[in-house]
Amino acid sequence: MRAVPEVPGILTAAQVLATARSIADVQRADGMIPWFPGGHCDPWNHVEAAMALTACGFDDEADRAYRWLVDNQLPDGSWFNYYLAHGIKDPRLDTNVCAYLAAGAWHRYVSTGDAAGLESLWPAVAAGIDFVLRWQRPDGSISWSLDASGRREEYALLTGSSSIYHSLRCAVATAEALGHERPDWEFAAGRLAHAVAHDPAAFAPKVEFAMDWYYPVLSGAVTGAAAHALIDRSWDAFVMEGFGVRCVSTGEWVTAAETAECVLALDALERDGEARDLLAWAQALRNEDGTYWTGMVYPEEATYPPLERSTYTAGAMVLAADALGRATPASGLFRGEGLPTHLDLTEPAPGAPVEPALPGRAGMPE
Repeated sequence: MRAVPEVPGILTAAQVLATARSIADVQRADGMIPWFPGGHCDPWNHVEAAMALTACGFDDEADRAYRWLVDNQLPDGSWFNYYLAHGIKDPRLDTNVCAYLAAGAWHRYVSTGDAAGLESLWPAVAAGIDFVLRWQRPDGSISWSLDASGRREEYALLTGSSSIYHSLRCAVATAEALGHERPDWEFAAGRLAHAVAHDPAAFAPKVEFAMDWYYPVLSGAVTGAAAHALIDRSWDAFVMEGFGVRCVSTGEWVTAAETAECVLALDALERDGEARDLLAWAQALRNEDGTYWTGMVYPEEATYPPLERSTYTAGAMVLAADALGRATPASGLFRGEGLPTHLDLTEPAPGAPVEPALPGRAGMPE
């Protein structure tokens, strides 16, 4: 039996287990994990919730979640953006959504040691990553989506590309563990990391969103002194002291998932005090049954979206608790433990000096 995550003084193992159970209670019989009962499902947050199930020993439920993904993968390796219990809510193909199974599959393998299970997920992982990399742009970034007609959106998103970078590292680790060689993935990861770390013009300007602030660190594309500087530079814009992380810098709206993910970014930088503070503040959004309000508006203390308690929020909270508590074998996933160093093979512009590889990139995303 794996230890259940806990963070002494903030979350007990029983509380974390209740949060994971709240995800399992919402999961449908076919394996799909909607955002909330009767709601839609997107594959990225579905994987986030599945990882939390694995972290707390709900292996059968997690495996049903991964089987649902395999069963619903499209022939080109992609998934639709939003699914309903019976039908499709949003047929857009979001590249970040299509990459994230790689992170879930690797997390499951590190947690359980089940090589056969990793092998069974390999075809879907490989097809998803190959689909995503078809849309890598000349500057290394990844176009964020294809619309319902199959037309590629003409810009990339920093958060999405950062998350894809982390998924790529997990995919490379999976390939290596199974004896497959995918140098094309390694090359793509190097180009993508370079864009995230050095080329802000490659991405649509979304600087008001917290995820664009911490995801380059969370993914491991920005590390060391540069990562600390990035976090420090916008701390006051995004962190509401005593409450958590704003979803957007322009409002007093704290979201539990963004707060938990920022905990993961801080943990990767060994900023334990700040990470613990954020996790502790986020418990104001916790309910007695282990669920979490998606967000809270202050000073009114009004839930937003109104009365929404989301499975992806619960999943992020479990993963943050595991990272700080070092409970499971996969607790270091977002610290880059066990993940390969990327190759920085970005070609410089004609006549430009060759940049050295960034320091400290030994495990790709955080």
